Amino acid sequence: MTAAARPAHSGAEPLAVTDLGIRPYEPVWAEMRTLTDSRDAHTPDQLWLVEHPPVFTQGQAGKPEHLLLPGDIPVVQTDRGGQVTYHGPGQLVAYPLLDLRRLGIGVRDLVTALEQTLVALLDEYGVEAYARADAPGVYVEGDKIASLGLRVRRGCSFHGLALNVAMDMEPFGRINPCGYQGLNMTQLIDRMSPAPPLSQIKADLTRHFVQKLGYSCTMPSPACE
Repeated sequence: MTAAARPAHSGAEPLAVTDLGIRPYEPVWAEMRTLTDSRDAHTPDQLWLVEHPPVFTQGQAGKPEHLLLPGDIPVVQTDRGGQVTYHGPGQLVAYPLLDLRRLGIGVRDLVTALEQTLVALLDEYGVEAYARADAPGVYVEGDKIASLGLRVRRGCSFHGLALNVAMDMEPFGRINPCGYQGLNMTQLIDRMSPAPPLSQIKADLTRHFVQKLGYSCTMPSPACE
């Protein structure tokens, strides 16, 4: 899938969007696994939007040396790709639960679409961002503003992306973010002030995601309006 291309299914598939509010990480992770394992060829694709209370999550191949001083923040070993990252209030997490076989795309296509979604979103806010071929995620002037970590099982994706909006950045100093020593993390509020409210960012991100993947958005949610 090229930078400007959409999958062949464009306009044919619905997307259900759900705003979960603030939810602990582990129950949401469990619900993602349950949906992925129980869905069939007719299950609509979904996009979950959520904030998590403070938590470090370690990817499947995560190395313990990248956890420097986690302190009182819990560490959860997950089944996604990638190394360690941090989630906390003020960070928008989006979980695309998609049937990739039905969409006719691969994992790399999905990663590219997620990165393009974020780049387009930030461009709308006047923030110039870009992806890197050697390190998944989205960057602004060399600093990482959004992280990606996915898992595909039974041809379906779960886990997703995390966009730093207006949060306490201190916990990122307790880890090597995404396994990169010295990687500086940034957030939207440090690149534009004031940052849009999270409700607007959710709606804008959903709109760009729908455009990049070619969905029709049918869930009765403010994010789909």
